[in-house]
Amino acid sequence: MSFTFAPAVREQVSLLIALAGASGSGKTKSALRLAEGISPAGKIAFVDTEARRGLHYADQHRFLHADMRPPFKPIRFVEAIAAAKAAGAEVVILDSFSHEYDGEGGIIDWADALAESGTKAPGNWKEPKLAHKRMMNALLQCRATLIFCLRADEKIEIVREGGRTQVRPLGWMPICEKRFMYEMTASFTLSPDSPGIPRFDLPHKVQEQHRGFFPERKAIDEACGQQLAAWARGGAQAPRRTKADLLADARAQAARGSFALAEWLAGLPERARVILEEIRDELATVAEAADAHADENDGFPGFTAASEQAA
Repeated sequence: MSFTFAPAVREQVSLLIALAGASGSGKTKSALRLAEGISPAGKIAFVDTEARRGLHYADQHRFLHADMRPPFKPIRFVEAIAAAKAAGAEVVILDSFSHEYDGEGGIIDWADALAESGTKAPGNWKEPKLAHKRMMNALLQCRATLIFCLRADEKIEIVREGGRTQVRPLGWMPICEKRFMYEMTASFTLSPDSPGIPRFDLPHKVQEQHRGFFPERKAIDEACGQQLAAWARGGAQAPRRTKADLLADARAQAARGSFALAEWLAGLPERARVILEEIRDELATVAEAADAHADENDGFPGFTAASEQAA
């Protein structure tokens, strides 16, 4: 067999992203915000294993939804992703992917059922592990971006030291097959005391080229997704937009008039609109002044007698 080599160029790289955390840590919301940044057109599919809880966000985000019921065997997730891609999805959120490991019909449940039917350990794990491996091979070949929401438990270790029993905390650990996180492009642990904000003191995986996309003490948002998507397409890292940038853009749009401002605001994510509440009155005043100026000049903002003479 012959091989052909060509210069390495980063383009259309697939993304596998994992968000792990306890209940209330902001996994689902963060996944949706990240997905909207990656696919601004809203080509997002949501595979819901948690009794349709994803629909709680239907009034805040635009996405296709599928209700996934047990059994949660690995092949079911492959089938769900294939169906999402066939429906036109660019990003697929799987929430909660922990069910593939410890849900009804997941690989632990599957191995236990084989043991109960007479297949002794470790032979009872052969079939479930092979199915998981095949699923991972399929996920790694997927050309859509995959975002996995995973439950996490606070683990402890009980040891004997100096003749005494000691309880040693091991921190928050994602509930998944032990090698799963190694396959991720990036992974983060979130906690209920700071929902949506990656905890870099807890298990995570962020390559150097992605570290600037996720500043410390900042919630995962649409801008993180935009920068990841640009990187995956082969573009350079885009500078992260700040609150000052947002306020400046809002004032510039207000100067164009009420219609332009309203149209621009409608296209913003919810979080950005909340930030702009602090200058709402200022924006309204500027927009009204622009409207009045436009009325005086035949409906064209910025058109004055001086500009007419210059023309």
